[in-house]
Amino acid sequence: MTPPAELGQPPVAPAEILLELQGVSKHFGGLVALAEVSLQLKRGEIFGLIGPNGAGKTTLFNVITGLYHLDGGRFIFNGKTYAHCKPHVLAAAGIARTFQNIRLFANMTALENVMVGRHLRTGAGIWGALTRNRVTRAEERSIVAKARELLAYVGISSPHQTLAKHLPYGEQRRLEIARALATEPLLLALDEPAAGMNATETAALKNLIQTIRTDGVSVLLIEHDVKLVMDLCDRLAVLDYGRKIAEGAPATVRVDPAVIAAYLGGPVSGEGEA
Repeated sequence: MTPPAELGQPPVAPAEILLELQGVSKHFGGLVALAEVSLQLKRGEIFGLIGPNGAGKTTLFNVITGLYHLDGGRFIFNGKTYAHCKPHVLAAAGIARTFQNIRLFANMTALENVMVGRHLRTGAGIWGALTRNRVTRAEERSIVAKARELLAYVGISSPHQTLAKHLPYGEQRRLEIARALATEPLLLALDEPAAGMNATETAALKNLIQTIRTDGVSVLLIEHDVKLVMDLCDRLAVLDYGRKIAEGAPATVRVDPAVIAAYLGGPVSGEGEA
């Protein structure tokens, strides 16, 4: 598979750590959703974030993608510190995400959904859209070509003019990934991408995530499929009641007594989901 050319282009001065959270906290009234969470994600890494429902995993995603403002601490991405930024600023910085519940433009085609993501990296403004000059038309052709390339990259076999709502469930999940990749991210944050998938679809998803990493995009993964997480991730962090209770290689985390008590409920056999 030939990767899209722009995916994961290295920054001018690469460092080993792509994302670092330092004491990140988030409160909703009296509820502590995140309590001084610190972790580091390395470039070229697949990093898993696991824990029981309500542990704060999606809240953490929402903080690093700008949907929530953090109440304490900070996070550093690609060498720059962020605290209170809007989603489009963080997307432009190189953080893309998918959602636990699919959020596609249901009445737009698969191709159009990916084109929406691609516009983040284009230069035509209002004047170009109004005049449709030569440069704007060339850029629009480039957007369409890149969107088609990304649909093939994630393995969507349905016609590109199929409305998103009419795609099979597994292809809807992959379409979200294609739209995220259209922004040329350095970090792809996937929120339960295997939710609702059968075994065949999950295996295809695993291969796709590995390919994305090989092609230069780091991955932050929330997932309840324990077998998938243990097989796929280089390192894991475990949250419980908004606090990080463990971090390390899957083989280490899976036998951590605190993790077993809070989440796994016993030794992991490598089969099924938690």
